[in-house]
Amino acid sequence: MAEAFSSLVDAFRTVGVSRAYGDAVQLGGEELIPVALVSFGFGGGSAPASDDAPAGAGGGGGGFVLPLGVYARSQGGCIVFRPNPIALLVGLAPVVCAAGLTLRGILHARR
Repeated sequence: MAEAFSSLVDAFRTVGVSRAYGDAVQLGGEELIPVALVSFGFGGGSAPASDDAPAGAGGGGGGFVLPLGVYARSQGGCIVFRPNPIALLVGLAPVVCAAGLTLRGILHARR
């Protein structure tokens, strides 16, 4: 188990900002830098043998990448962030739901 964990640590030692910001590309006279929300995690465990069950061990991991948009630099040098509309909707959905539930609770309490 320790060897597997050590190999995961080595594989992800260089993970950092480079995973969230992509390489700059030129498109239509603009320089674009893609931006993403990157999240991942790993876990593992083991249990000794008992009267009812044999010893066991396991682990797993997963990740999530959400493309947020791009930073664009025009030929004039102006830098703006252009959000990905789909990611914006996905990100705002929980906020809108929470605001709606809060408003419903406030209105219900006022009755």
